[in-house]
Amino acid sequence: MNWKLWGAPIALGVSTTIGLVSALLGDGWLDAISAVTLGAPVAVGIWYGWRRS
Repeated sequence: MNWKLWGAPIALGVSTTIGLVSALLGDGWLDAISAVTLGAPVAVGIWYGWRRS
């Protein structure tokens, strides 16, 4: 597998999955984990969008 090409999308997918599961199953500190892990793909998208301009 070409990790240079697929590493970041796989990491963002795993991060999103962890965020969704923690948001559904927990309260308290799991809410913080879900906020960070679900915000990571948004932050990456914004960063790449600004970088392209």
